Amino acid sequence: MRKGFLLLATASVALAGSLTACGDSSSSDGDSGSGSGSGSKPKIGVILPDSKSSARWETADRKYLSEAFEAAGVEFDIQNAQGDKQEFQTIADQMITSGVNVLVIVNLDSGTGKAVLDKAKGQGVATIDYDRLTLGGSAQYYVSFDNTAVGKLQGEGLSKCLSDKKAEKPVIATLNGSPTDNNATLFADGYNGVLGPKYKSGDYVKGPDQSVPDWDNAQAGTIFEQMLTSQPKIGGVLAANDGLGNAAIAVLRKQNRNGEVPVTGQDATVQGLQNILAGDQCMTVYKAVKKEADATAALAVSLAKGKKGETNATVEDPEGKREVPSVLETPVAIYKDNVKDVVDDGFVTEEELCKGKYAARCAQAGIK
Repeated sequence: MRKGFLLLATASVALAGSLTACGDSSSSDGDSGSGSGSGSKPKIGVILPDSKSSARWETADRKYLSEAFEAAGVEFDIQNAQGDKQEFQTIADQMITSGVNVLVIVNLDSGTGKAVLDKAKGQGVATIDYDRLTLGGSAQYYVSFDNTAVGKLQGEGLSKCLSDKKAEKPVIATLNGSPTDNNATLFADGYNGVLGPKYKSGDYVKGPDQSVPDWDNAQAGTIFEQMLTSQPKIGGVLAANDGLGNAAIAVLRKQNRNGEVPVTGQDATVQGLQNILAGDQCMTVYKAVKKEADATAALAVSLAKGKKGETNATVEDPEGKREVPSVLETPVAIYKDNVKDVVDDGFVTEEELCKGKYAARCAQAGIK
């Protein structure tokens, strides 16, 4: 995998939970664009990537962004490209034509994302990369989580679970995210930084390692089945998100090995948390999407009004050879003993998590 962008120095200004407007729109890097001056009525467009790779885009991001824009009293349009690159570009064209002052995108890949961002910039529309940085792109700001830290938590989580099981020289299979998603590169940087030394020392054995195109869960199942056929003694699975993890668990279940082989995840989806409660998944990574969405909305509103927003970090885009003003939130590792924290935070509800056979497991985990 290519090297991910580097997190540079964090700014000294604390976010205090949101961004604030500070200054005008005249600087080149933070310029909100000629079409987003204070004389224009604020209108914000958001393009989400799909609903197949992760449930979060529709169940969490759309909800929190909508609530934040409504609270700010601005006009907005949120659409989902459903994994279709041509549709992604069509939606962007429609939003620009409709007069959005700010365009927020979660790219499907950097090529498509760059084309959309460049077109918006040419029309004087301010731009924000949301969750995924568009390599070589022109977004003025980037809002996400520290994605290398996400991967580090996954690597540490798998190590903890293997240690708890007293596993000896386990063979580790890796299901990486999409090769076109820079976040997947960063996650891998994080977990390989943890697992690499263990391979070198001989504590773990590096097994099959493969990326899953488009984060496709069905393909992940096929890929993992092939991995298990070629290496039947797989003793741990580093899965880059809950969907890929669940695909691996489904294959392990057919061999009555679910719960025996630790599997990681990410996104704290209802399915992932239920797998943890059932003992089939060892951990996930919770990213408080509301914080990410609120920070993005506050920044977008400021830009739409011809102002700039504060950031708490700078991220380097190695392909664009530029530093992108950024807001990075902190991820949290979730195991069975702290699943309750995700419910208490309002990210998932007790009703959806504790249905049917999971009711008793929720009670055991203190979720009542």
